[in-house]
Amino acid sequence: MQSVIKNLPVSAGIYQYFDAAGKLLYVGKAKNLKNRVKSYWRFAPEFMPNPSLSTRIIKMLHEAYTLEYIVVDSEEDALILENSLIKQLKPKYNILLRDDKTYPYIYIDESQDYPRFEITRKIIKGKKITYYGPFPSGGKALFDALYEIYPLVQKKSCLKEGKACLFYQIKKCLAPCENKISPTEYAQIIEEAKSSLRKRSKLIAALEKKMTQLALQERFEEAAKMRDMIQSIASLSTVSGVDLANSFDADIFAIQNGRERGVAVKLFIREGKLISSSYSYFRHTHMFDTNEAYKQSLLEFYAPDIPQVCKTILTAHDFEDSKQVAHTLSVQFDKKIEILCPKRGPKAKLVALAMQNCEELLRKQDNDTVMEQKIADLCDLNAVPYRIETFDNSHMMGTAAVGGMVVWNEDGWDKQSYRRYELHERDEYSQMKELLSRRIADFTQNPPPDLWILDGGQANLNLAVELLKKSKTNLDVIAIAKEKLDAKAHRAKGAAKDLIYTPHGTIDLQSSDKRLQWIQKQRDEAHRYALAYHQNKKRKEDTQISLLSQKGIGKATLKKLIDYFGTFEAIENASSEELENVTNKKTALIIKNYQR
Repeated sequence: MQSVIKNLPVSAGIYQYFDAAGKLLYVGKAKNLKNRVKSYWRFAPEFMPNPSLSTRIIKMLHEAYTLEYIVVDSEEDALILENSLIKQLKPKYNILLRDDKTYPYIYIDESQDYPRFEITRKIIKGKKITYYGPFPSGGKALFDALYEIYPLVQKKSCLKEGKACLFYQIKKCLAPCENKISPTEYAQIIEEAKSSLRKRSKLIAALEKKMTQLALQERFEEAAKMRDMIQSIASLSTVSGVDLANSFDADIFAIQNGRERGVAVKLFIREGKLISSSYSYFRHTHMFDTNEAYKQSLLEFYAPDIPQVCKTILTAHDFEDSKQVAHTLSVQFDKKIEILCPKRGPKAKLVALAMQNCEELLRKQDNDTVMEQKIADLCDLNAVPYRIETFDNSHMMGTAAVGGMVVWNEDGWDKQSYRRYELHERDEYSQMKELLSRRIADFTQNPPPDLWILDGGQANLNLAVELLKKSKTNLDVIAIAKEKLDAKAHRAKGAAKDLIYTPHGTIDLQSSDKRLQWIQKQRDEAHRYALAYHQNKKRKEDTQISLLSQKGIGKATLKKLIDYFGTFEAIENASSEELENVTNKKTALIIKNYQR
């Protein structure tokens, strides 16, 4: 490694430290690779870590065995590549802030005569588009409330019909489709609705009035919906009552590392008012680094396709790369963006408010008994797992083979992140290998979680560890399976108990143990999800088999086709020549005519 360091180029780039087992320890970026990496070391009287560095870095350097680097064109490119690799590979000594959400915005395109409010998570092209948000939560309720209170064009298709519909009859629309309201009059309603988006107390008052009327009419179900809508809109901000005298827009970031986990809080100020807030937890680390935390959080949040970017970003702490991050974002969005850490005045009070929310969220979590912490202690994991992916595959005699992945985070089941996989391998081991390999290939787009749970025993655990090692990804893995009795896993109820398999050994818990039950819950949800997909696919394949049988294709021919092509979809996509090679001309003609 010493010779590699001495021969580093003076270019911008990223560097990666690995341990003796080839496990990635740390990813960093540099404007000048040679100078940056050499600063970690003392070369005389002996080659050793620079004692002036932080204990975190010194500990990492003592474990480092090899160094690799990638040269890029600029420090800006290095910054972006560094962030991407940290998310994808989860190095041991880099912190990982997990906030993969893209927040919704409400927007309106006023280039139309009768515009509508819409929800988006990406940039919408147009010259007269106004965005409101972001709304990490409650945005849909706010959107629905606009259409509940104001007589707007309710659906995109309404104007195309050219005829007043039910919405006009129930007084939720003024029928612009029949020109019963002019564009000028409609524009006044739009202005009122826009005003209520900025001053939501007005909207809440209107909803409360409507809720009272519905309750008096004994329409309790509708009144309950109004109540839920009011609560969602009211909870958009962590706190209320923050109102600055001057009108300005800013995004505020505060990050704090706690005993059990860390937290990042975001406050969104628009026109001098706090319009919404968000927070996300990240895994606890004794190697916390303020610079990395803010750098990663900002680059993660300001994706290139975000609808709206503030010119002013306030942070609760100064951090080393703030100027470089500001420059990168300015280039990315083609506008001057400032990152400031105010020490006094109204902006400093807003930053202090964000820090107060960090402390409160950490206090609340520390008081809770977190099952994830217990699992980390039980299985000797590298970190508390706050995002967990559990895998299972399902098939019947090798047919209709599918895999399922379910996701758990601090809010519970993340069903939007569930994934189904159509598998092509024939045996269970190969199917699990295909399933995990495809998930690993997706790490560049969807970063790895903190923990994998596999349905299966030692063989599947070893498989996952080997695949992750090849991909150089740091990720904890455990497996759960029935205890083998007489070399067989008895799956009948009560015949055998579940064992937990970890890289450190097998764990045998009582069936009443809450930790075992929690892991079983993860496994059972993955099994349910994969089985449902398998049953649907099997039903579809059975229908296809039945239809082909009616056309004169026997079971032996079908088996030959499935064995060769793997799936019915592959059979359908095969050419006549390929089908003839496997069967004969007559069968190929039947299949092609059946598809028509």
